[in-house]
Amino acid sequence: MTDTPLKKRLKARLKAHGPMTVADYMATCLADPADGYYMTRPPFGRDGDFITAPEVSQMFGELIGAFLLSAWEAMGSPTSFQLVELGPGRGTLMADVLRTARLRPAFMAAANLCLVETSEELRQTQRQTLADAARSPTHYDTLEALPDGPLLLVANEFFDALPIHQFIKTPDGWRERLVGLNDKDELSFGAGTSTLDQNFLPPMLRTCPLGTIVETQPSANAIAQSIGERISLYGGTALLIDYGYLRTAPGDTLQALHKHQFDDIFARPGEADLTAHVNFEALQHAATVGGAHAQLPLEQGEFLLRLGLLERAGALGANLPLEEQDAIRDAVERLAAPEQMGRLFKVLAISQTATRLDPF
Repeated sequence: MTDTPLKKRLKARLKAHGPMTVADYMATCLADPADGYYMTRPPFGRDGDFITAPEVSQMFGELIGAFLLSAWEAMGSPTSFQLVELGPGRGTLMADVLRTARLRPAFMAAANLCLVETSEELRQTQRQTLADAARSPTHYDTLEALPDGPLLLVANEFFDALPIHQFIKTPDGWRERLVGLNDKDELSFGAGTSTLDQNFLPPMLRTCPLGTIVETQPSANAIAQSIGERISLYGGTALLIDYGYLRTAPGDTLQALHKHQFDDIFARPGEADLTAHVNFEALQHAATVGGAHAQLPLEQGEFLLRLGLLERAGALGANLPLEEQDAIRDAVERLAAPEQMGRLFKVLAISQTATRLDPF
């Protein structure tokens, strides 16, 4: 296989400066200005490398919209707030949210649509998708750049693409896993000199066997804490949806996806998506450190079913041809079945106080 342009540059960098952390490798592969995965291609949909829940069915975004309407009412129906999406993809989720939100004209009148997106190519796609929406988006590079005020925020499959660090258990303790070059001049893993203080690990991880890998997510946690701080200060609700685990656990979850197939993470830097499973226990803790209240996370299937997924599917399929009804049933299975997205994906809600939010 011929090296990708980014792979050639990575090899030159490693030869000149030595190994890099897994976090630096992920960040470079995904966000390099010239050859980064999200900077150079549309990754979503059947012609891309993966399909997200909003692309599976409009029902997903419509139910998220219903949740946000309910959260807005629980906030006291503020007359001005920031409606925010982190990493909006093609804009499909927000288009479906806004279609539902039109049922409440006061909500639409109060909403300032804010999209946090760094890729100019994806920004253009989002503008096209939302061209006929009731609200025109304003784009921001970071969460910190958003205007002050209450917010309703949603992040679907955003945190899984943030860089992680990996540590491996060695006879000398937990050493950070690095990406370097082997004796065949190919990208490979190695152990560095940086260590992880095992006192910060849950007791169950301190006795893991040699070779065990644990992952940390400082970038994701920092954003969750910032969300918590903004909600604590201004009010609001955030909904974080991603695939991951509810409790801190060992394991190597770093993966590459290319043309809807799992791939070697070193095979196509810049041309394959790199992700890692999200630690929801860590996100929940970070949000509370920020001063907000974090609900106990739900599995996506339970979350959607409690919101009325089956009822919405029935209404959507009424009087449609049998083939289209079958497609709707297939979408319900894809979104909510335990063996598909229903159990793997988790949903975390963050609010200013412990106010009960349906369906949590």
